[in-house]
Amino acid sequence: MLLTAYLFLVGLLALLAVLEFSACHSKSSASGSPLGNPAFRQFQHVFYKAYFPALAADWLQGPYLYKLYQHYNFLEGQIAIIYVCGFGASVFSGLVSTTLTGRLGRRKTCILFCLLLAGSYLCKLSQEYFVLLTGRVLGGFASSLLFASFEAWYTHEHAEHHDFPPEWLPHTFTRAAVWNGGIGIAAGVTANACAEWLSFGPASPSVLAVPLLALSIVLVAREWDENYGQSSSFTRVCGEGLRCLLRDRRVLLLGAIQALFESVVYIFIFLWTPVLDQFNTPLGIAFSSFMAASAVGSSLYRLATSKKYHLQPMHVLCLSILMVFFSLFMLTFSTAPGQERPTESLLAFLLIELACGLYFPAMGFLRRRLIPEKEQIGVLNWFRVPLNLLAGLGLLVLHDSDYQSGTRNMFSLCAVTMLFALLCVVSLFSMVRNDSELRLPTSETEAGENEL
Repeated sequence: MLLTAYLFLVGLLALLAVLEFSACHSKSSASGSPLGNPAFRQFQHVFYKAYFPALAADWLQGPYLYKLYQHYNFLEGQIAIIYVCGFGASVFSGLVSTTLTGRLGRRKTCILFCLLLAGSYLCKLSQEYFVLLTGRVLGGFASSLLFASFEAWYTHEHAEHHDFPPEWLPHTFTRAAVWNGGIGIAAGVTANACAEWLSFGPASPSVLAVPLLALSIVLVAREWDENYGQSSSFTRVCGEGLRCLLRDRRVLLLGAIQALFESVVYIFIFLWTPVLDQFNTPLGIAFSSFMAASAVGSSLYRLATSKKYHLQPMHVLCLSILMVFFSLFMLTFSTAPGQERPTESLLAFLLIELACGLYFPAMGFLRRRLIPEKEQIGVLNWFRVPLNLLAGLGLLVLHDSDYQSGTRNMFSLCAVTMLFALLCVVSLFSMVRNDSELRLPTSETEAGENEL
């Protein structure tokens, strides 16, 4: 599996380079780029140099999180409980993060994210179960603040302080999404180097992330101005979101699709390590391959929805769900007790990540078109509740079963879940197929903007 993992990574990086080069070449003659504005470039630089270290620190925990708990000799069920507590914290944090950001200020919330994540990482140095549980809860709180606080700060400064055109916003976030993929790939290789090549152990990537968070805190505190959002009450935000869900069946179906799809992704995040680690797979390299596959998916989305191919986001969403269903079907056979086929399992995991690269920009486009802007926060808060509930229940079911048979049964259950998601997509498509607002106009060249 060692050579296979490296070959997959090299192949995906080569494919990604070809796709990105083609995309850059097709845009080389475009005019009116915001990068021709020196003030805008400087503003982007101020944002990126504080944002990217925070992203890198967040990615560094991914490859060896499960391995760390396993290294401390905790059982599968105990590790599942730690993950479930993280999901619960993420739900609660998502519900209150908007109100917190409005009252505390976006710059302070960015600093709070860094402090919470640093605290989460430092807790991983302890072998006490309760301390590790606390660290996972802190990480769950931090996860909902990362994109909300940093991107909200940038959006406000872009429009209110610098008065740049609103159509320049996608340029910044599209570039950030591309860099995010590259940072994730580099984080996996770096984590692998620390934990395995240098034999520092599975806790070393978390230790390495703390200085990056400190750097982000310093840059945010020194170079960013404070700004505040509208401080709406928690009950009002949730009430508006619930009313939007109940009055529009399209939004309800979209929420069901998100809950079903992303809960399966959360369970995949838990299961990939024990499935591959038993065959001495380099976990950091496998993680980098996942990030590369996701980046390839995002590039393919931009290509599919370009003027040349005119594929619509609803079609891409359906395709991504079919890909995940097929991958889970593969996993039910490749993880059968006594008949494990690790290469097929790794390939199935890579297909899931590639499908995620297609799914997230397609889902982001549909959310922006279906959910009124003033109600988006409340609706997304409601979306997170069944999402994390389904993921948590899935892990609790796995916790109560034998690992070998339980893992295979969990993949089978996830495949059934994706069938329900596919039915929801078909139902939604039958309702909106003649809705011009949910179709990309041929002039929209930035349709591939990611929402991560």
